[in-house]
Amino acid sequence: MGNQHKIPQATAKRLPLYYRFLNNLHIQGKARVSSKQLSDAMKIDSATIRRDFSYFGALGKKGYGYNVEYLLGFFRKTLDQDENTPVILIGVGNLGTAFLNYNFTKNNNTKIEMAFDADHAKVGEIIGNIPVHHIDELEEMMENISVAILTVPVTEAQGITDRLVECGVTGILNFTPARITVPEHVRVHHIDLAVELQSLVYFMKHYPLDDEG
Repeated sequence: MGNQHKIPQATAKRLPLYYRFLNNLHIQGKARVSSKQLSDAMKIDSATIRRDFSYFGALGKKGYGYNVEYLLGFFRKTLDQDENTPVILIGVGNLGTAFLNYNFTKNNNTKIEMAFDADHAKVGEIIGNIPVHHIDELEEMMENISVAILTVPVTEAQGITDRLVECGVTGILNFTPARITVPEHVRVHHIDLAVELQSLVYFMKHYPLDDEG
């Protein structure tokens, strides 16, 4: 944890982007990558990438680039929290149900503890060992919860967000297409599955697996 405090916030914000990108390269069997390749693909100038990576003690060798596996290992450690973070999920539709069944099994530090839905038929169900409560009970059950996953209909997103913020939630993973507004102290990460899909297709076209060059 020691060196993490020295990483500037702007760099830390790019960490998940680097991680996802490098993980894709790793899956494709690429052992190394140059800052120019990263720069071209990620639309971040190579000076910034080199500076970012220098904070991680990863110094690329001229003509060799960066070791993909080393960087991934470092990012994994840096992105991995060292304390338990209980998470709640709002909206037990198809996507919400899938999350409850999956429940981030590979990471013991981040786990969905409770789920909420407006549908009385779902209330009382246990999905993936997680109980589903009615959304009306949200406020009374929200002790010590700071992170929420939002998988609700678009029309509900802002109203639910306001209630979550009121309850002390400071981090929201938003899977709805809604662009929700929050106070400055609340961090929202928007996950747009359509964008992720486009990104996959981009990689397939520009980084074909059989192109080992």
